[in-house]
Amino acid sequence: VQLQACGGGLVQPGGSLRLSCAVYGSAFRINTMNWYRQAPGKQRELVASIANNGSTNYEDSVKGRFTISRDNAKKTGFLQMNSLKPEDTAVYYCYALVRTDYFQLPRDYWGQGTLVTVSS
Repeated sequence: VQLQACGGGLVQPGGSLRLSCAVYGSAFRINTMNWYRQAPGKQRELVASIANNGSTNYEDSVKGRFTISRDNAKKTGFLQMNSLKPEDTAVYYCYALVRTDYFQLPRDYWGQGTLVTVSS
């Protein structure tokens, strides 16, 4: 199983970006899908999470601005980021808890980071 994240880039304050995270390989069931971020000199933090049933949670600073979603048929997760602020600048990582088949326990998988820079 591999996760591939994309969609980062340079955007002005107030702008929007949409990150995608595609799950490749044998994924019998994708449980939680999360987005994390790590700013320079800071620890990695959980930004948003979405369960298999669609329930979501957000870090306080992004509530009302970011929306996490997923397309289970396409094994892809998304993070829509609106009203971006300079403090949102970070490398964003996707994560998924995946069962590769019925007999296996779920395992953690991480995508490579995608850089989001919010600057004028």
